Amino acid sequence: MNDTINRNRRTTRDNDTKKTKPWSPPSSLDAPPAPKGYVHRWIRTEFMGSQDTANVSKKLREGWEFVRSEEVKNTLGDHDYPVIRQGQYQGLIGVGGLVLARIPEEIVEQRKQYFQNITADQVKAVDNDILREQRPEMPVNINRQSRVTFGGGRKS
Repeated sequence: MNDTINRNRRTTRDNDTKKTKPWSPPSSLDAPPAPKGYVHRWIRTEFMGSQDTANVSKKLREGWEFVRSEEVKNTLGDHDYPVIRQGQYQGLIGVGGLVLARIPEEIVEQRKQYFQNITADQVKAVDNDILREQRPEMPVNINRQSRVTFGGGRKS
């Protein structure tokens, strides 16, 4: 009889878990969803117990703005996101020396394009250096393709 009750409990519990999301350990970096047209990111404000003003200043100049707890409360209602209660970053969403910030998607795309251009210029410079060393008896072939193979060689 006792075994039947435990089996029934297990069956009920199994049915309940199918309807809900599986358990996973909580993340201390859970963040509210970014508003439409924006991207969220955690920005370091402290490093090894010291204020990282250089990093914060750089991120603010790039266009990031801090996310205030009241903004999230106004859009999402009450929330469980960690709020800094004292100090310079009071009222912001933050945890462990990190503060949540947002930036418009257009700036993210412009930044991405900027760094892609820099990378392309660097690759071009390396290719030109290699080609400059080319000799007729040892031609250089620049091939930017890659392949993934599995297993050993061919079997005949």
